[in-house]
Amino acid sequence: MRIAIDILLGIGVFFILVGVLGVNRMPDVFGRLQASTCIATMGTISVVLAGILYAVSNGGETVTYVKLAVLLLLVMGTNPISNHALCKAAYKMGVKPARELVIDDYKEDDPE
Repeated sequence: MRIAIDILLGIGVFFILVGVLGVNRMPDVFGRLQASTCIATMGTISVVLAGILYAVSNGGETVTYVKLAVLLLLVMGTNPISNHALCKAAYKMGVKPARELVIDDYKEDDPE
């Protein structure tokens, strides 16, 4: 069980590291938002799953599992939605991407 916990923590740290590098390397706000969502979603999922396994292996209470599962569901549900909202707000405020967009779905949504 300890090996599975360590692997999940390692995966979480990997996604967090790659996301931080992505935030530093991306040329525009849209890429940086995508990389930061990777940090928050994939890193947190792995770390919370490791926490659940740790609680199971140490005989934790049921309320601990429920709290971690609710946290996992909230992260999985809110991070992509908030990323989309931030990207759309940046686009509507006139933030330009580093390169011309191949597909511009936000422009199609804009009634102006």
